[in-house]
Amino acid sequence: MYLSVFDIFKVGVGPSSSHTMGPMLAANQFIAKIRANLKNKPDEFPVTSVQCILYGSLALTGKGHATDRAVIIGLNGIEPATLDLEIANETETRVHEHKELRNPELPTLKFDPETDLIFDFGPPKKQHANAIEFKALDEKGKCLLKEIYFSIGGGFIATAAQLKTEKSNIQASRKHKSPNSNYPYPFVSAAEMLKMGKENNITIADMKRANELLHFDEQALNEKLGHIWQVMDETIERGLEAEGILPGGLEVKRRARAIKQQLEAEQEQNIIQPQSTNEWLCVYAMAVNEENAAGGRIVTSPTNGAAGVVPAVMRYYRDHCSPKTPAGTSKNTTRNKAKTSNKDQEGMQTFLLTAAAIGGLIKHNASISGAEMGCQGEVGSASAMAAAGLCAALGGTNEQIENAAEIALEHHLGMTCDPVKGLVQVPCIERNGMGAIKAVSAAALALRGDGEHFMPLDNCIETMKQTGLDMNTKYKETSLGGLAVNFPEC
Repeated sequence: MYLSVFDIFKVGVGPSSSHTMGPMLAANQFIAKIRANLKNKPDEFPVTSVQCILYGSLALTGKGHATDRAVIIGLNGIEPATLDLEIANETETRVHEHKELRNPELPTLKFDPETDLIFDFGPPKKQHANAIEFKALDEKGKCLLKEIYFSIGGGFIATAAQLKTEKSNIQASRKHKSPNSNYPYPFVSAAEMLKMGKENNITIADMKRANELLHFDEQALNEKLGHIWQVMDETIERGLEAEGILPGGLEVKRRARAIKQQLEAEQEQNIIQPQSTNEWLCVYAMAVNEENAAGGRIVTSPTNGAAGVVPAVMRYYRDHCSPKTPAGTSKNTTRNKAKTSNKDQEGMQTFLLTAAAIGGLIKHNASISGAEMGCQGEVGSASAMAAAGLCAALGGTNEQIENAAEIALEHHLGMTCDPVKGLVQVPCIERNGMGAIKAVSAAALALRGDGEHFMPLDNCIETMKQTGLDMNTKYKETSLGGLAVNFPEC
């Protein structure tokens, strides 16, 4: 199995990897197909307009997740990783006013968001709950080109054919006929991962690094890992400084800045609260997810809805786990101005590589999509990744790392995805803080043991998958049940 660390950790925009980033990327791919058809057979492809239909969870919670906006700017060639907010806003406004799409090497295409962007609230497609269909039409409304994409979580998209191929590859890998056996360490389960590590006397992070080096040289890999952490840390910083009301209509206030200021004031007065470590973890995670809810720049970790857990625990590791820093305090409560030491850099890389290995196992053998698994697949997966990454960075053995991931995931099993009004705000923002706390606790418990434990991570992942399949659809990112329908209305 090979999922790159940069597949799991992708720079993008909020508020949702499956409902915002995925549709934006799908729109880009469809425009690329139109461009290819016009280039290869211009006389046979008299396209004049585009239509888009959202199905399942994308329709039910699309407004709250800004799916409509994502489609509009994606059809104009804007991608999540390079999005310029000012240009995106100008583009969206222009499309609403002029009802047309403008792309290089393409004629101007008609697209009226009011009539050509359709929310289908009927039954979802059988392949996946997040489906988006694009059509290229001629002047008389005849369909010249059609494609259905599935947004499968974490910013990943796939066509029906690609989904079928992926399922076949997974089945083959489970029979130990992995199509990715050219990689040095092609583990497809936690059991195989531990076995390969033991046989080769190598850490999980170094196995993951060896696989990555088939695609990057050492310097490029280190630079890309550094960039991922830099974006994460910048997101934390922006969230810690921002104030105001989050968009969407719930009137949810940003809280990260105020809580950070309270914690700093207590430290200045030498007031040490027993729960302060948990509060720092929460404020870091909430800072990220408040930025995500506002449509800011984030890193999928492994999704947008769970984007705060891994950065929060990494920040905790960097600022709170120094040998000279007592537990529960911070050597700098805002930002460590000193240059990061080589040891810290190594620890951060170990953290990311290990977390990506665990995230890849979960995605390969279950899912990280809230529309498939509920929030156990998002915050649960993120917590397992963060627990494993922290355990590795603190010197844990492979067995302890696997144990840490299992503990964190186990205690998120059954968690539903029920965002109020389809917004990634309530309960999502606080839930990231709780996921970070569980991750640190899981790593601590694992490090106190020798790696031996009752429930293997593989079994826990399979349990999550079965639970997700059994979970009622209204609790899987549809906002039709749970907290989404039980909140005070003024």
